[in-house]
Amino acid sequence: MRNLTAREKKATGARKSAGVALLVLAGSAAAAAAYGAARWKARTRELRDRLEAERADAGPGVFDSAEIGGEGLPDPVRRYFRAVLTPGQPMVAAADIAHEGRFSTNDAGPPQWRPFTSTQRVIMRRAGFDWNARIQMAPGLSVLVHDAYVAGEGVLHAELMGLVAVADMRGTPEIARGELLRFLAEAVWYPTRLLPGQGVRWEAIDDATARVTLADDGVEVSLDFRFDEDGLVRSVYAPARHRTVRGGALVETPWEGWFGAYAWRGGMRIPLVGEVAWVLPEGRRSYWRGRVTRVVYEFAR
Repeated sequence: MRNLTAREKKATGARKSAGVALLVLAGSAAAAAAYGAARWKARTRELRDRLEAERADAGPGVFDSAEIGGEGLPDPVRRYFRAVLTPGQPMVAAADIAHEGRFSTNDAGPPQWRPFTSTQRVIMRRAGFDWNARIQMAPGLSVLVHDAYVAGEGVLHAELMGLVAVADMRGTPEIARGELLRFLAEAVWYPTRLLPGQGVRWEAIDDATARVTLADDGVEVSLDFRFDEDGLVRSVYAPARHRTVRGGALVETPWEGWFGAYAWRGGMRIPLVGEVAWVLPEGRRSYWRGRVTRVVYEFAR
């Protein structure tokens, strides 16, 4: 066997050193990812423990159609409840919802759509939720997001791989109002929460539109619900929700959501797909498109 020259020995040593360095880097990256995942899991557990601590009785136990028969409830709202609920339907006390879809990470210029998956825990009384999402920015690189309303506080917190914070907004009236608006808009996924006996107030706008108002510990929000010919909610609209723009400033902006692909889940008819957008002077800018992949309800007893 031929002996290696000095140059060949040097090249072989360099390749071995490079291989060792790559292994060390790969190991370090894997360790950092594992640490970030564990850190994020602990943060999620803490947030959801706070959510559960605020939980109250969601009674009464079942839907009684007499509740929607009295005067004062707009006709399109009456039709909606008849389309999505049946007499004796248990009241939703909590829900676990999983989604997948695309999220636009760009607030100016063309949308930059990234795939996401998420789980969401929702408590009916008092109103609260935590949306725990993973948005894939590039292969092996994700942003983790908590979008939440807990104990009257709005939370928007995002971290790169669970390691580096890229957004942290909480504790302001603007954030609290925006998150409670989201809870109200998404009540189409837990429709018993929209019944008059659950603490909301409805008022008529026209034959196909009604406004619903929800108050929680000094935070009050209203949304316009638009209904189709089948009595189902097709869109929701708020004339002003605070939008974060470049530099972190909050700007009041019209906000709209659409729903479709209704199906029966847990005895209720709910939409399985949705889209959310800001309504800007130059047109709508969608930033969330998703579908429900799983929903599990806990009912009042």
